[in-house]
Amino acid sequence: MVGVNGIKLHCRFDGPEAGAVVMLSNSLASDLHMWDHQVPALTGAGYRVLRYDSRGHGLSDVPAGPYTFEMLTADAVGLMDAFGLAKVHFCGLSMGGMVGQMLGAKHGDRLLSLVLSSTAARMPDTAVLEERSEAVRAGGMAVWADAAIDRWFTKAGQKHLRTDVERVRRTILHTAVEGFCASSAALCTMDQRESIRAVKAPTLILVGEEDPGTPPASSRFIHERIASSTLRIVPGAAHFVNVEQARVFNDALLDFLAKNGTP
Repeated sequence: MVGVNGIKLHCRFDGPEAGAVVMLSNSLASDLHMWDHQVPALTGAGYRVLRYDSRGHGLSDVPAGPYTFEMLTADAVGLMDAFGLAKVHFCGLSMGGMVGQMLGAKHGDRLLSLVLSSTAARMPDTAVLEERSEAVRAGGMAVWADAAIDRWFTKAGQKHLRTDVERVRRTILHTAVEGFCASSAALCTMDQRESIRAVKAPTLILVGEEDPGTPPASSRFIHERIASSTLRIVPGAAHFVNVEQARVFNDALLDFLAKNGTP
């Protein structure tokens, strides 16, 4: 537990102390364990992995909302500062990828490289997000869990990755309602469509071909705005591409990192 911006964030290091740091940022309604399939691959290649639970998630503090992406990005920078990390490779999925976009645009000097997965520069239908938050406040996370699983995994993935899917479902159910709704408010106010033009760090964009929430079109838009980016669309995956197609994701990630600063 590390004090950052007046709250405590839960984080974890894995891998050799001398390795270049890869910082992993979670999605809405998940925690640092969403990256469990990536850690062995990264540490095995010599990287030092820093995972953390975003505010309102996992074991981190759950301050009252609403949150903003300026706030969530300041948390990421504050965590780097707390550990004396001048530069990191930053990888975020969904909400974590939105943090990554703001980091790249406003704190590019802190990045060796940037990986944006299953994310968007702006959420198109904020009314749906607001209605979802109202439902969760009224009935708890259980009212959204099944719908989330259907959006995060393909039907095929739900069948052959039952253990992973159930673990993700449990994480959703244990997410604090206030943290979820406060973070959803950040999604509603976010618009990085113009600011991401300022991203200069080498950037890899990864998205599942069947992602309904942040579809390939959203990633193509980001790719068009970030001149230093490469886009990879992964077949056979929905939103949680790092779990559903972990080997493909890991291979793409390691290849990208090797080209942009080896340990």
